[in-house]
Amino acid sequence: MVEGWWARANASRYQGGGGLMARRRDPRVAAMKISHQVLVFSPSLRLPSTLPPEKLNVYRFTEHALKIPKLDHLSLSMDVFEAIASTENLIRVVDMHTSGEPTRIIVSGYPNLKGDTLLEKRRYAIDCHDDIRKLLMLEPRGHDGMYGAILIQETELTKAGEADIGVLFCHNEGYSTMCGHATIALGRFLVDTHDLKLFPSRNSLLHSPNTDAIELRLHAPCGLIRVSVPTTAEGRADATKPVSFISVPSFPTAIQIDLHVPKELAWPRLTNIEQDNYIIPVSVSYGGAFYIIVSAQSLGVPNRLCDASSKLQDFSNAAEKLEAFMNNNHRELFTHPTEKDLSFCYGVMIVDSTLKSNDDSNSEAGICFFAQGQIDRSPTGSCVSARVALVVEEGKLGMNEW
Repeated sequence: MVEGWWARANASRYQGGGGLMARRRDPRVAAMKISHQVLVFSPSLRLPSTLPPEKLNVYRFTEHALKIPKLDHLSLSMDVFEAIASTENLIRVVDMHTSGEPTRIIVSGYPNLKGDTLLEKRRYAIDCHDDIRKLLMLEPRGHDGMYGAILIQETELTKAGEADIGVLFCHNEGYSTMCGHATIALGRFLVDTHDLKLFPSRNSLLHSPNTDAIELRLHAPCGLIRVSVPTTAEGRADATKPVSFISVPSFPTAIQIDLHVPKELAWPRLTNIEQDNYIIPVSVSYGGAFYIIVSAQSLGVPNRLCDASSKLQDFSNAAEKLEAFMNNNHRELFTHPTEKDLSFCYGVMIVDSTLKSNDDSNSEAGICFFAQGQIDRSPTGSCVSARVALVVEEGKLGMNEW
């Protein structure tokens, strides 16, 4: 079952003590029979009154049922809704976005994960509950660009008093180790929630009068992330100001090394140049996850990222083949110094340093592919950390420079 509603800030929709009534999508109830089970869309539901009005255009609430009662007859009478609503196997999520990249935050219904550490819980989720990831990330409830965040109330760092809450990140292919855009979304969400079952440490968060922000310590699989969330005078997340975070130590493992790619393993735009062997300069850098960083021109696309003749599929093909080649031939470049679970290539960042911002000579354009061809619709977060570490090591940027 999916019961979904979009919140719209509209004073005329307030009900005394009950919060905001959801805007109706369609006065009719839609129902479909799938594999002898019923998928029902509810036309309206009430929103929690605890959400501040200025945030109501940001959050989307949905419920997903893992087990749906089998019905002998498809009926649109209320007994259908009552039968399905009575199930205890509901997963509730909140959908947010950072720029264009979504974050589906799982707030209840996800099973407890076994393990003493966050990485052990991550392995347990991969081994035992990947069906839930697929249910929430993929069609029909999700899409190939969906991204998820599973809140973990207890980790080794929360028990030690070093973190406020833990999180696991997931996407269309599996599980990541760090995500900047989801961290930003989580920062605002965790400041705005006062559900102590969901976030037991909420009341211990401290407001800094110097920065007018609440500091949040988020335990991600890559380590501890320090998130700063600007707040209003009422203590709510301030939507007019940006959320920021300090990530884990970041570092390059390869700087402009030459890859020798044989013709049979090359991608279409590269093979337009008649050669038996192609030399591609690439870098590899870590920012909570490992990324291959390569220029658009090196991939055989001379017209750069924003030229009309440059097709998105050209870059997608190149990123997929380049990642496969490096995984097969240079896997050692994705080795984390302390954690085996962090030792894998997460994505490919294709950059174009010829495209500059009008007010920043150090800027460069880029497009990031990760998971199964997923395009990051935000400016990325973990890859920004990786790129900064790379340019600092190259001497192109100094400490505390932008």
